Amino acid sequence: MQREHARRGFSISHQKVVLEIDFSGSLWGYTEITVVPNNANLRTIHLHARQCTIHLVTVASHRADFVHCDPLSNVNISTPQDCHTYPELKRKIYSALAEGDEGELSIAVPKEVSLRQLGQSGHPTASGVLSETATPEPQTPGPSFQTPAGPEFMPIVVHIEYSLRNPVDGIQFVLPTDAYPYRVPHAFTTPSSPDAARCWVPCIDNPWEKCTWEFEFVVPRYLEEADPVQQSDDGDFGEPNGSIPTVVVCTGDLVEQVSHPNNSNKTIFLFSQTVLTSVQHVAFAAGPFHVYQIPSEPTMEEAAGAAQPVMHAFCLPGHESMLHTSTSFLRLAMNFYSTDFGSYPFGSYKIVAVDDLPAQRFDAATLSLVTVDLLHGDDAIEQVVETRQALSHALASQWMGINILPKTWSDTWLVNGLSLYITSLFIRKLLGNNEYRYRLKRDMQRVVEWDNGSMPPICQPQHLDPPDSVTLPFVNLKAPLVLHILDRRLGKSGTSLGLSRVLPKIFLSAISGELLNNALSTHSFLRTCRKVSGADLRTFAEQWIYGSGCPAFGFTATFNRKKMAVEITMRQDAPAYRAHEHSGVSKMLLKPVPFFEGQMTVRIHEADGTPYEHVLDIRSTFKRYEVPFNTKYKRIRRNTKRYLARQQAAQAAAEGDAEAVEAMGLIDMGFGLEIWENEKERENWKVADWTEEDEQVMSGATYEWIRMDADFEWIAAIAFEQPDFMWVSQLQRDRDVVAQLEAVHALAKQPTAIVSSTFTKTVLVTNYYYRIRCEAALALVQCAIRALDFLGLFHLFKLFLRYCYDPEDPAQDLFAHTYVPKPNDFSDLSEYSVRKSLVHAISRVRFENGKTPTVVRQFLVDQLRYNDNTANPYSDTFYICTLISCVACALVPTASPERGELLREEVRSEQTAEDVNWLKQAVEEVNRYKSMDRLIPSPHNVVTIAVLEFYLLLTTANLLPHDLRVFFPLTREGNYTQVRIAAFDGLFMSKQWYTPAIMRYILAVMANDPCRVVRRHVARCVCQSLALLVTMGEMKNGLKDSESLLIEEDGSIPEKAKENKKSDVDLMIKVLRKDREIGKNEVLREFLMPIVLAPNVDHEVRWGIIKLADLVLRGVEEAPPKVTIHLPPTPVVEQPPPIKLPPKPVARPVKGGGPPTRNPLVAAPAPPKLKIAPGGSQVRASPSATPIATAPRVTSTVPPPPTAKVKPKPKARQSIANGVKTPQVPKAQSGGMSLNDLRACRNALKKLRLHKNAVLFLQPVDPVRDHAPNYYEVIKNPMDLSTMSAKLEEGMYKDRFAFEADFRLMVANAKQYSSHGTYAHTEAINFEIFFEKLWNRINKTLEVAGKTSESRSTVPQIDTTKQPPSKPTVEAPTTTPTAPAPQQRRVVKLKVGGAQAKTAGKAQEKPKAPVTAKARKPIVPDEAPPPYVDDGSHDLLQEVIAIERERNEEKRHRKTKEVVRDVSPSRASGSAPPGKRRKHNVDGDDDILALATPLSRKDKANASHVPPGTSTPVPEPSVIPTLKIIPPAAKSKKEKAPEPAEIPAPATEAPRTSNKGKEKETYNDQVVPSKPRPTATTTPLNEKKCRDILRAISRLTEYHIFGQPVDPVRDGCPTYFDEIAHPMDFGTMSQKLTEGKYVTMEEFAKDAELVFSNCRQFNPPTTYPVNCADAVDKVFKREWNRALEKKLSWAEKRSLQGLMTSLVKDEISFVFREPVDPVLLGIPTYFQIIPKKDARDLRTIRQKLDTDKYDSTEAFEADMDLMIRNAITFNGAESEVGQIAAIVRDKYKDMLSNIKCGGGTKRRKEGDGKGTPQPTKKAKLG
Repeated sequence: MQREHARRGFSISHQKVVLEIDFSGSLWGYTEITVVPNNANLRTIHLHARQCTIHLVTVASHRADFVHCDPLSNVNISTPQDCHTYPELKRKIYSALAEGDEGELSIAVPKEVSLRQLGQSGHPTASGVLSETATPEPQTPGPSFQTPAGPEFMPIVVHIEYSLRNPVDGIQFVLPTDAYPYRVPHAFTTPSSPDAARCWVPCIDNPWEKCTWEFEFVVPRYLEEADPVQQSDDGDFGEPNGSIPTVVVCTGDLVEQVSHPNNSNKTIFLFSQTVLTSVQHVAFAAGPFHVYQIPSEPTMEEAAGAAQPVMHAFCLPGHESMLHTSTSFLRLAMNFYSTDFGSYPFGSYKIVAVDDLPAQRFDAATLSLVTVDLLHGDDAIEQVVETRQALSHALASQWMGINILPKTWSDTWLVNGLSLYITSLFIRKLLGNNEYRYRLKRDMQRVVEWDNGSMPPICQPQHLDPPDSVTLPFVNLKAPLVLHILDRRLGKSGTSLGLSRVLPKIFLSAISGELLNNALSTHSFLRTCRKVSGADLRTFAEQWIYGSGCPAFGFTATFNRKKMAVEITMRQDAPAYRAHEHSGVSKMLLKPVPFFEGQMTVRIHEADGTPYEHVLDIRSTFKRYEVPFNTKYKRIRRNTKRYLARQQAAQAAAEGDAEAVEAMGLIDMGFGLEIWENEKERENWKVADWTEEDEQVMSGATYEWIRMDADFEWIAAIAFEQPDFMWVSQLQRDRDVVAQLEAVHALAKQPTAIVSSTFTKTVLVTNYYYRIRCEAALALVQCAIRALDFLGLFHLFKLFLRYCYDPEDPAQDLFAHTYVPKPNDFSDLSEYSVRKSLVHAISRVRFENGKTPTVVRQFLVDQLRYNDNTANPYSDTFYICTLISCVACALVPTASPERGELLREEVRSEQTAEDVNWLKQAVEEVNRYKSMDRLIPSPHNVVTIAVLEFYLLLTTANLLPHDLRVFFPLTREGNYTQVRIAAFDGLFMSKQWYTPAIMRYILAVMANDPCRVVRRHVARCVCQSLALLVTMGEMKNGLKDSESLLIEEDGSIPEKAKENKKSDVDLMIKVLRKDREIGKNEVLREFLMPIVLAPNVDHEVRWGIIKLADLVLRGVEEAPPKVTIHLPPTPVVEQPPPIKLPPKPVARPVKGGGPPTRNPLVAAPAPPKLKIAPGGSQVRASPSATPIATAPRVTSTVPPPPTAKVKPKPKARQSIANGVKTPQVPKAQSGGMSLNDLRACRNALKKLRLHKNAVLFLQPVDPVRDHAPNYYEVIKNPMDLSTMSAKLEEGMYKDRFAFEADFRLMVANAKQYSSHGTYAHTEAINFEIFFEKLWNRINKTLEVAGKTSESRSTVPQIDTTKQPPSKPTVEAPTTTPTAPAPQQRRVVKLKVGGAQAKTAGKAQEKPKAPVTAKARKPIVPDEAPPPYVDDGSHDLLQEVIAIERERNEEKRHRKTKEVVRDVSPSRASGSAPPGKRRKHNVDGDDDILALATPLSRKDKANASHVPPGTSTPVPEPSVIPTLKIIPPAAKSKKEKAPEPAEIPAPATEAPRTSNKGKEKETYNDQVVPSKPRPTATTTPLNEKKCRDILRAISRLTEYHIFGQPVDPVRDGCPTYFDEIAHPMDFGTMSQKLTEGKYVTMEEFAKDAELVFSNCRQFNPPTTYPVNCADAVDKVFKREWNRALEKKLSWAEKRSLQGLMTSLVKDEISFVFREPVDPVLLGIPTYFQIIPKKDARDLRTIRQKLDTDKYDSTEAFEADMDLMIRNAITFNGAESEVGQIAAIVRDKYKDMLSNIKCGGGTKRRKEGDGKGTPQPTKKAKLG
């Protein structure tokens, strides 16, 4: 991180954030960032800030210039109307993401701020620069304090004022809507995107950039409006009845909560975080939360001797009852983590449950935001385990994940894995060791299935990016398992206790500061493990951490009686390696492990019952091990003495002998089961016994069973074969849950009657862990086959009969019995889980034809029909969901692949009448539960979700027609989020979803749905749905009849598998693109690009739509960009082409004046060229709110290049221009360089360019690109390798020593500008060292070569230097016409500012050309002219000349200018300076403007981010601008071409797309849209509103060019007052306001309109000034409408609100309180009689009143009258409702009359406007 700080130039030690939150969707405030510079050359501070509007920036209390550009908000493409251009959009999004990495906010450090150096012992807090309220910085080491040994600098405070309105990412505002009217308003930070932190506060958005924090939040005291009746005597409102105060919960510790000093209705919350924390781990939530303090444990506190951390839980109103149940256990978790792993790293811990969180949790320092779905009540069962797992993991993340971070992104596995690992240890304490080991086994099986070659290693040091969202779940699954097996292996090495000794050391080092920056790396973690245990973990790390894949073992065991040993044969396979065996690239990327080494523990349970452990050392893929046997000459005699002894012990246990019971429990978990010991019961249960043959085999066995990997040290698939009776013994006698689970899975593969009886016994015995009983119940399905007479199904029914009423006949056939369940009682949670597993198992029983037996269908329907939960203390919602799911499973037949049932053309057996009947009954029962769930909702509507999944399964199986009426209504807003997701899943499984109407709805959901979770789910499912539909055959494809064939392969062509797979994918994509309803879908093509280009689109939705476009559209290939290399001011650049010059032979002299700049000493003019753009034209400062008025004048003072150096240049060129000698001397040697020197310099230059340290020196420094705005103020003579190359090829070096001097100048510049220790300084030193070595070799070589070939190398040089004097007079005739040119160019200097100063400088050079021109010849006929590269200076010069000639020779020179300008196509792209108006090709201009103008109108806000040098934010890829000189006159209205337009624009053209120079005629009509809406009558002037309007627009970054009158000289527009007769600006308007010159508001608006019309009249469309005018005009219109908006006065509104409150509280108004629901009230014809637009009710009227929709009391009364009239119209005046309506009408009429006459108790004392002023902004919600 030190290198990162050095590159950035500063670090952050403290940040303060002050925010005021308005719960209507906005917040505003400021942040103060304490910056500690790393060097004295810090001139620019780059910060991350997206979505924010920056208003003001100060650095050390000095106002600073800044540039704020959000690349993602300005993503545009050339043709947004064409959906096939999405590849261009994809590329630009990638480019914008990369551009935003450096920071969106760039702040220039003012010159007044001096970076003072402190002594080594100095401390920045003593300087007084920090904020007075800054928190003292802690002593914990971190990046801000680990500065390299060197000077320390005084910290400076950067103050940034900003605001945020309707954010897309980072902050979530949850507000009540029409669909969710009862939602409680609240706001919170949300992890909606990877860069969410920078979306709500300017910061350094880097997880490793930590600092201390201060927070101050200002929020409304209550969100409810206070009742005017409750007003106290002092005029303040009291606490609303039953309201909950607004609470803010934030990262850090609460310092205090105080009332606002100026507004008693607001509260201020102060938080302080003294532990270094990253901004990505900062969060807050604000709303009317209910608070629950998690109590501490007194015993733990006394034992620890210290106070336990304070813990609070918060939830929204309505969830208070669930908060205690869901979070009380967290105190136990806190104590466990603190005791076992070290003290809590922070001061407190808070957990807040919020709505609409896009993820399950958002973990921040001291705070966890969780979704409200995790809360559960006292009657929940399944959700308890999920909630405890999630919340305990959130608390564990405070230790590992927030306080300790991964050192690099590749170490994410370690931090995530350790947090999950310590969470699993707490779950072991909470739920028991059996649950812990069962979960480990299940997770291991999932990893083995997943890690088959498709997944990368969990740690990839070569990857520098965060883990992909696809692989992160796999990493989180495998990482804790790897740590578990590491713990097991460490525990067996020496005296180590495993990770239980390693983890406390790591946590202690983090708290004490020994762990640098609290960043943990894989290497340091393994080093700590090695220190603690002494074990060598290199092999382990290579296999499990840095490698991918899992081994697959095959074991067999035989007993060798001769050797008295068990021979175990081991075979190892690596499926992941085998999958990539023939692909070298895949093996390099995924690193599959070909062979795993290690030790495996084998446990043999021998004949005497004693387990003996043996260790197998695995070092090869195949080996046979001989394991010694300890029990001599003994066999297991299961049917003799031992069996009888067990029987006797069981009998004693049954009689009540406690010791016998305990002994039997240790021997056999099956003994003691009463029904199993009774012979009659055994017959009723059809218990099978071992046959005599089995007994003989069992008696011959020498051991009872063998367990492979008994200590769970491998993540592997282990296949071990042993007889079934050994598995039965392992199941019944091994106490380990994993052993029992392995036995159940092994026995399920060999179904027999014995196995079925064993499973039944396992389910019955309650000593088994309930997970094993559930697995045994599911395994009984394997025994429900015809070969066993469906014995497994019989046992399942017999087991479930315990939960039903017993049949009257004990001998009742269970296959014909009606199972009526007893009332539910889920008090025994184990029995509840077993009961659900039995239902699952019964539903999976099938006949050979794939159909479910009739008795099973009857059983499941009966369970739904007769379910009774009235007396059950627990909820049965999940049990009902299980029943519904099982019914769906039972109704769908399955068929084996061998019978060809997978082919859709295969005709399946038709459904019988019985099948149809059962389907009808099932649908009726399911619909009944759906209706019940609508009336009495289940928790989170899980029953409705189960019903939707039921319909989805049956429609997919073609058992039910796909009816969109089942799914579509539930996708709308107002339904629970998970219900909507399930409904969309059902919708997407139908081909009907891409019909135009539904496609339009789905696209609207993706673009505008308020729920982020729904938007993202729909965007993901669109692509997945298409893939599923193609796979299912729902779409036509080109295979024709090939689908009906089954192709059998003999396996001889495996190499074609990948090609076939690829061709299948290509075929599927081809099918989608040709499908008329998808690929040719007009709705998709119309709305796809507008949604993706919308500024508020969610980033995941955008990528989802782009993926959809990849599937269904063929993208347009972009033309490769044309790279134009602009060299420094060299002769080639300075030479204009002859065709651009005025007529007559004037062309030659203009070109002849260029060569003098070829002198290498004149290369210094390059800095002014680059300096002009950021300084004069406000490229960097134009978006800021603090423009500098004198900016254009700064660069205009750059002195012109010296002209004294001009003479040597023509002399050097005379020899080149001379006769026959010219071809003999190459251009590169024209300066006098010898051939050997030239070759040496070229060779050196080539090697220098290829060197690794040459990156910074390859091209000239760009102050904008390279973030060095003051570079050319420090460096007066810049140099780089490209300039050296150009000078070398142009012959500007006389020898190699001049070349060397330029290189040393380049290195010296780098050292001078970059301080010692920075990246650039280090690169320069290394580059110089390389050059020294290279140059020494070159000098020695040339010295030797010079001695041997001195005569040959010197002769050409002598000839070349002596020839110029012989030919001086040849050129005299050609130079005589050049005399007028210097006279014209001397005038240029007086008229050009800023950028034109350079041109003036060149004009001073060129008059001296005639002095020496007679001694040279400019161009020889046989010499090709040098290539022409126009840098824009020629066009600039010609236009200035044209302006000067216009006044005297207007008619004659107008044609000349047209010719000159038509030859400059590079300006047609709109890349010219905004101040120029040229005549272009008419067609080309119109085409470009027709594309650019609509975009600039749609997205005028982007104008603030467009440099003035470009006319539109939309790039034109077809035209590459070559203009490089950007004039500084972008601050005001720009120059206009002097000629008036002669041809009017066609009437059919779009507005503002006319030709250049013709705006004078066309713009007068186009200004009309920018006018404010005219009013019929004049409005008296309101000076306060006018000043408010001016103040609002003055905050805009585009305002500065309209803030003061236009100065033709300063702004470079000499003809401005010739064209603009009535100039106007906002500064003048403000002065007129002060002087009282305005009488009406219309006069003020007219002047404002004049400002915009003048700008549009003088400047061409799409230029920077016009874009600024559009942006300011838009804001002016908005503010103007607000100023003229008529609305109720504050006193009237409060009175009417009091009226509404009183009316609602009156019992008589109950009929009108809520909107009419025709379905709920049973009046379906209501809206046919009363139009929906005319429906009124008290809630609707109150909402309109609160949102200022009424402009007068009469409008309010009209709505009330309409409500009464509707009631009487529909019900009749004589009806009960009509009578109530009359009473209500009388009541509110009386109240209204009281209000209108000004009386009554509800009128405020201050109603006359002389008391408390009306609040300007309200933060209340009704």
